[in-house]
Amino acid sequence: MSYEAGSKECRHLIEAKESLLSAMHALSNINSTDVIQTQIKEIYNILEKMHDNRKKIESASNYF
Repeated sequence: MSYEAGSKECRHLIEAKESLLSAMHALSNINSTDVIQTQIKEIYNILEKMHDNRKKIESASNYF
């Protein structure tokens, strides 16, 4: 994932998402982890929505 300027909260969200991607990659090499990978993907998607919302808030505050 590329660098993205933003708040400390955005940076933490990016780090969390990168960690989840790393975990999914590692689990892809282990049998019978499909359910866990699905759960991690769901958590990743929640963090992605949080990140999108945070970017919107920051864009709005920088606009005014």
